[in-house]
Amino acid sequence: MERYGLWFRLRKLILWLLGMYITIPFLVKLCPAIQAKLVFLNFVRVPYFIDLKRPQDQGLNHTCNYYLKPEEDVTIGVWHTVPAALWKSARGKDQLWFEEALGSSHPVILYLHGNAGTRGGDHRVELYKVLSSLGYHVVTFDYRGWGDSIGSPSERGMTYDALHVFDWIKARSGDNPVYIWGHSLGTGVATNLVRRLCERETPPDALILESPFTNIREEARSHPFSVASTQWHSHWWHGIIYRYFPGFDWFFLDPITTSGIKFANDENVKYISCSLLILHAEDDPVVPFHLGKKVHMWLFKLIWWEEWLYNIAAMSRSFQDYKVQFVPFHTDLGYRHKYIYRSPELPRILRAVVVHYTALRVLNCDPRTGRDRWSSMTLLWRSARDVIHVHPLGSTQLYLQNQEPAGSATQLAVAGSALPMQTWRLKIPGVAWLLGF
Repeated sequence: MERYGLWFRLRKLILWLLGMYITIPFLVKLCPAIQAKLVFLNFVRVPYFIDLKRPQDQGLNHTCNYYLKPEEDVTIGVWHTVPAALWKSARGKDQLWFEEALGSSHPVILYLHGNAGTRGGDHRVELYKVLSSLGYHVVTFDYRGWGDSIGSPSERGMTYDALHVFDWIKARSGDNPVYIWGHSLGTGVATNLVRRLCERETPPDALILESPFTNIREEARSHPFSVASTQWHSHWWHGIIYRYFPGFDWFFLDPITTSGIKFANDENVKYISCSLLILHAEDDPVVPFHLGKKVHMWLFKLIWWEEWLYNIAAMSRSFQDYKVQFVPFHTDLGYRHKYIYRSPELPRILRAVVVHYTALRVLNCDPRTGRDRWSSMTLLWRSARDVIHVHPLGSTQLYLQNQEPAGSATQLAVAGSALPMQTWRLKIPGVAWLLGF
């Protein structure tokens, strides 16, 4: 009798779980807003109980909290962290001092975070500290609907918020380079933003994509919740939940499109005309590694493996005069989805971006267009693309798509109507870096 009662309860539980399993897809299909919430996850505020008005509570004593209004009835919370060299000077200063500090001789990074959490997320704060120690101003914000920002989230609204902050920075930073860094879902906002900036001919000095995907539909299809994992990790069971549910695309992916959410990185990079750096960990469990590299693979039309994001960018006509870089981080490093900031190679990688920008200025060329400001001189880039592989033990290897010997420096040819052909060779100690293509 006792055994029968146990079996009855177990069967009841199984039937309840099965009912929920079948009901959820229909709820998502009938209410696309549910799927939009799952994409944004703006209702997940982690860490809890932090006062976003006080960044110093997170160890950011050189950070000021602002509030900007991109549109009527929309307010976004912004953090501005100054470079480490200005830490002491920043103590006790007001917002006006921080705004004027953007005009100091330091580059600026506009950081666009991913879904869930706020601008005060632990891994985000650690990245701000790393970038600040490298001499960057770091400006970050919560999109409308995130953190203490007011408004309803949407792809259009997030992109407009980013555009507003970028214009706010440019109005105060003078000629200092401004880089845009997007992480995860923030890469979708970043490419939307940079495409728009390039269309109006005001591109940033470089675009950095950390853990990017091709488009939100493909990311949803590849998410651990959807697809069976081929690797054994703590969330291996996520992959068997819905990927093989009949009509998966119709139930789960079509509502995303219906909600007007695209974040089409693979399309946007074809229209971007600035240097591009992609960072991706091979063991990323949230955005699969192959999606990050798919952007580049399409552009190079390589026949091995499948199309990747990096390759879409590398073959795009809009990138012919710009540097396109992909840096994968080996699985053994354990950086996964959000810990690339821990890499000891990161300062060197970012330093090369600055060197690339500076080299163009030394040659009297506009870093955004590759053209001389005072003559018809044009930079003639060689058609090479590079991939820097970061391995454990701090070793770094360089692989060139055009089969040049690993570790060689690419020649930068400068030609002009009244100038003889010249050849420039530039190297960075420890890492061979291709300066422009």
